[in-house]
Amino acid sequence: MSEHRWFRLLPEWLVSCRADWPRPDIVAGLTTGAVIIPKAMAYAMMAGLPVQVGLYTALVPMVIYAVLGTSRVLSVSTTTTLAILTAAQLGQVVPNGNPAALLRASATLTLLVGAALLLARLLRLGIVANFISEPVLVGFRAGIGLVIVVDQIPKILGIHFTRGTFVQNVLSIVHTLPKTSLATLAVGLAIILFLLSMDRFVPKLPAPLLAVATAITGAYFLNFQHRGVELVGHIPPGLPSLVKPDLSFITVLWPGALGIALMSFTETVAAGRAFARNDEPPPRADRELLATGLANVGGALLGAMPGGGGTTQTAVNVLAGARTQLAEMVTAAMALVTTLFLAPLVAMMPQSALAALVIVYSFGLIKPIEFREILSIRRTEFSWAIVAFAGVVLVGTLKGVIVAIIVSLVTLAYHVADPPVYVLRRKPGTNVFRPQSPEHPEDESFPGLLLLRPEGPIFFANAAQIAHKIEPLVREAQPKIVAVDASGVLDMEYTALKMFAQVARRQSQNGIQLWLIGMNPGVLAVVQRSPLGQMLRREAMHFNLEIAVRRYLSNELAREQA
Repeated sequence: MSEHRWFRLLPEWLVSCRADWPRPDIVAGLTTGAVIIPKAMAYAMMAGLPVQVGLYTALVPMVIYAVLGTSRVLSVSTTTTLAILTAAQLGQVVPNGNPAALLRASATLTLLVGAALLLARLLRLGIVANFISEPVLVGFRAGIGLVIVVDQIPKILGIHFTRGTFVQNVLSIVHTLPKTSLATLAVGLAIILFLLSMDRFVPKLPAPLLAVATAITGAYFLNFQHRGVELVGHIPPGLPSLVKPDLSFITVLWPGALGIALMSFTETVAAGRAFARNDEPPPRADRELLATGLANVGGALLGAMPGGGGTTQTAVNVLAGARTQLAEMVTAAMALVTTLFLAPLVAMMPQSALAALVIVYSFGLIKPIEFREILSIRRTEFSWAIVAFAGVVLVGTLKGVIVAIIVSLVTLAYHVADPPVYVLRRKPGTNVFRPQSPEHPEDESFPGLLLLRPEGPIFFANAAQIAHKIEPLVREAQPKIVAVDASGVLDMEYTALKMFAQVARRQSQNGIQLWLIGMNPGVLAVVQRSPLGQMLRREAMHFNLEIAVRRYLSNELAREQA
């Protein structure tokens, strides 16, 4: 094998690494580890799993992604969204919370998520990441954030009840408030205030790590456990052991695994794209499917929960100075050290302190300013964000994923099924043609010539709608020529060709001709092969609007002189 081919087997970030990058990568890896490790444990608790599962998720998937991924700075473990979706799925198959059964179910779910991502890679479905609109993601994230906060409030209060829907949980919290453990509440509120103060006054310090250290110290010296404050409890020290998936869970878990795989991939690509520097290659969607798929498969066999790229932890990684995936390798090494040597200390962590960590960082998903920005620009898309938000809150997180996808597809269908058709005018003294507007009453029109411009692909779903829009404009203008500027038409399929042929036939009976202007080569070739092209012939097809107008005015002048 040649030296060049050996280089192709190496990770891109390793091949392009510069001599001055390792130092900031090491600092960034340590800083990010201080944030990720306590959060990963909190996410495991959120999913109903032992906290060591969070440590394994901050170890195995990170190493696999660092070798195979295409983003230089993406930090891969798990996220709030994936944790809450995982909790919903595990609750279906292990309602009694048996720890051994939960670990088998988690391994099965994570393996299914990895398999779904790898199958998507084989089918080259990376483009799916572009199908969920940003307003829908804004609503979905906010809904997830609210669900997570409500889910963690009982741990802050030290109360227990049977979990149900979002509304049922809120009512249960209200009913059980008198049973609040004041000591547990005090610990949780203290950690929340600590984290907020650190973020406000000393944002560069690793607040989550310091919060964990403070909580453990308090538990040791103030004897929290004997004051009614629940602790994390025993964490098995040492390397993760092999976990055998339970194939009997597959029939129940596979639909949820598909939803989790979609969210894992969407969050991974979104974070990778958001934090890519201008001098870096953008993440390749299909390769990201491979990397995250194998990260989940490998993680499943070693006790990790479903994972993917996280926006918050990637932001920390970038702000700390990371340039390559070496930073993630350092973070994984920190998780390994914690697993091998620090498990007894982590066992002293109060549950309410972990819940406080989750609440503080989950509030970051709820951003009213994003809703306000959407509303100020487009009310329709604001309603889509609200629908996605309500879907998560009212029908559950997994069904909320489906609602978000459906809303995004409806959004896409809405745009392509109702394309605009503009009446054009020419700006005086120029060859610029623009839509008719009350703001420009001076724009020129040409008696007997109606200039129209539809935009977007024209196909079976919108051809009739475009025809309905064209006909009243023709009746109002009573032109001799209807010139359709097709420069904004990306594609024209059979139904659209048939529609234009019918329009041309009907208008010709009234003495009106149809012209097609500015078609791209693909559309022109299709038109020429169709009956529409035979009907119009070359005389009714023009290169651009300026030539068409000149041709029309020349014909009119010749007719007058004759």
